[in-house]
Amino acid sequence: MNQLINDPYFAFFAIGAVLLAGLSKGGFGGGLGFIGVLALAQISSPAQAVAVMLPILCVMDLIGVWAYRENWHRPSMRILGVGCLIGTVIGMLTFKWMDEQAVRLIVGVIAVAFFVDFFRAGGEKAVARTFSDPVGYTLGTISGFTSFVIHAGLPPVAMYLLPQRLDKRVHVGTIVVLFFLINYAKIIPYWWLGLLTIQNLSISLVLLPLAPIGMFIGIKFNHFIPQKWFMRASYTILLLLGIRLLYEGLVPII
Repeated sequence: MNQLINDPYFAFFAIGAVLLAGLSKGGFGGGLGFIGVLALAQISSPAQAVAVMLPILCVMDLIGVWAYRENWHRPSMRILGVGCLIGTVIGMLTFKWMDEQAVRLIVGVIAVAFFVDFFRAGGEKAVARTFSDPVGYTLGTISGFTSFVIHAGLPPVAMYLLPQRLDKRVHVGTIVVLFFLINYAKIIPYWWLGLLTIQNLSISLVLLPLAPIGMFIGIKFNHFIPQKWFMRASYTILLLLGIRLLYEGLVPII
């Protein structure tokens, strides 16, 4: 926590990252929470960074679930939820041996490939479609795994939801409820792995008051943005997140 207080540059970056994560989570369902991990990983290990971000994301999830409690897609939740829980277990069992750079690279490739496929299929004029159940379970498993390891679980979930062209609030609500379940499922495994230390929780506590501010801005933003621009912004976030993951997969963050 001393580094957070004594390093103005890092403090500025971390505060901005938490606010941006809240805006993204409240307005688009998430994705930019990974920026918080990148910010904190500049002066700590990636393992400590994901541990610090977890309590912050959990608080954001509570706010998000309340805001979107009546707007989520149950069929998608059933499929993605099962896959994500499986992926969470895999992440817990393999966390200590995991190559974080390889995980970033894999998720980045998937996200960018999906963005390219979106335009190949006709872009905004493409017909709404739903992937088969096995594909949904697989994407959910990948999401649960990458979410556990580096809080980068959005791309596989977005890949499953975006082609369905759900209403923007239903789209965001489904992601919010899904990651509410997944992030709270991480608490005991993170504790078991020794990640939720007093030092990590102290840093989380300092940044925690920013969580509801970012979420409030994001939720309000979702009310006003038109559906067309929501879809464009969502795909753009997916692409940028994928490029960032690719970069971090090729160039060590520390």
